[in-house]
Amino acid sequence: MKKVIVVAGPTAVGKTALSIELAQKYNGEVINGDSMQVYRGLDIGTAKITSEEKQGVPHHLLDIRSVDEGFSVADFKQLASECIDNIIHRGHLPIIVGGTGLYLQALLEDFQLGQADESAELSAKIRQEYQQYSQKHGKEALWQLLAQTDSLAAEKIHFNNERKVIRALEVWQLTNRSIFDPATKPQKRYDDFSIALTCAREVLYERINQRVLLMIEQGLVEEAKFILQQPTSQAAKGIGYKELLPYYKGESSLDEAIATIQQNSRRYAKRQLTWFRNRMAMHWYNLLQEPKQKQELFVAIDQWLNQ
Repeated sequence: MKKVIVVAGPTAVGKTALSIELAQKYNGEVINGDSMQVYRGLDIGTAKITSEEKQGVPHHLLDIRSVDEGFSVADFKQLASECIDNIIHRGHLPIIVGGTGLYLQALLEDFQLGQADESAELSAKIRQEYQQYSQKHGKEALWQLLAQTDSLAAEKIHFNNERKVIRALEVWQLTNRSIFDPATKPQKRYDDFSIALTCAREVLYERINQRVLLMIEQGLVEEAKFILQQPTSQAAKGIGYKELLPYYKGESSLDEAIATIQQNSRRYAKRQLTWFRNRMAMHWYNLLQEPKQKQELFVAIDQWLNQ
């Protein structure tokens, strides 16, 4: 099986710095595994790596979509697979870096979302019923139906994304399973060494709070104003952007918007940690507080590469 390294973990935990060090040490190329960094113009709010920080290391799947375009798990899986093949063909080591757990799991485990053995006619009927329900009661009421039947899907799908909410309800009704929990156990596609970075919760939360303040200094408010000109886009729903909308409307102060960004970023980091602990097999390291673990990591990678 093709060997790939994965560097995952919550926001603000040091993934970027480690990925550059690994790429330099093991002749690697980096593949972005963050769902928002694929968008051009979302630089500050996504903490996208800069040209200087890349230190000459090739990076892939950054800035490949405009903010008015969509980008799905299937898109990522296809493009990342092609990148892996091309990188290996060049004799280099693919290093996938990001915190979007669903993307990483879909790529590594051939994770098939929402597959069901259903007739097209029945599916169409179910979709029509839920569309009519949404028109009569509203998108949030439709999402509440999902929350009552498939809490896993409701946690991951925004109530404004009517199409995905209806698809999740459809899959549940047809299979009695979550769209995020296929009946067939996924098979590993790669020989991966998957690293999850972590640290003490209070340390992580303080780093997140400080990162948000730095983003504000770097111009996040202006960047968000540009993004929010496309209010229905997938990009505009990202943390760091959507929270500034009430500020632009005069409904909150900038300080209140900043506090909300910090709070939502902390909550997202908690969800990221939960995903990687519960749904993926990871090698856990706390390099921020235990820097000596880095040498242990390098030894483990050396052994894995030589297997």
